[in-house]
Amino acid sequence: MPISPMSLYQVVGRKAPTEAEPMPPAYRMKLFAPNAVIAKSRFWYFMHQYRNMKKTTGEILDVNEIREKDPNSVKNYALWLRYDSRSGTHNMYREYRALSLNSAVDQMYSEMAGRHRARPRSVQIIRTAQITDEEVKRPNVRQFVGGAVKFPLPHRIVRAPSKKLRTTFKASRPDTHFN
Repeated sequence: MPISPMSLYQVVGRKAPTEAEPMPPAYRMKLFAPNAVIAKSRFWYFMHQYRNMKKTTGEILDVNEIREKDPNSVKNYALWLRYDSRSGTHNMYREYRALSLNSAVDQMYSEMAGRHRARPRSVQIIRTAQITDEEVKRPNVRQFVGGAVKFPLPHRIVRAPSKKLRTTFKASRPDTHFN
């Protein structure tokens, strides 16, 4: 499923109107999918599990892609999910730091594939939330929380300030560490 980056879609659907039930209730679901076609397919997959509905007896009313309000600042995201492993079904809580919820979900699918060999079709996202710095629990996310995060510049190569000072050959090897 995550061939291309995931996007958050809102799919609204209902059972097709009949003589017995002219105004059936509509159901709204938020789903992560690479495109709208797969989002509609996942909608029918879950609706068939929860309600007595399937694609042949229902209709899609609306499909919208939900975009991030502020994709330029880093946020903390919490994801609750369940996945099927070789030994059974497991529930999980995971935390990620990302610019958008979609990129946090991409990180989650990549991590689940690497750490647990879980295929995207076996992972179901139950809930997502944006959490504050104080609510972060996991140490791998907590180390990047706060304003005092610094990253070293270990291998800096000093460039000539202008083209006339640049040379092809140097007599001494360059210093790339400045301790």
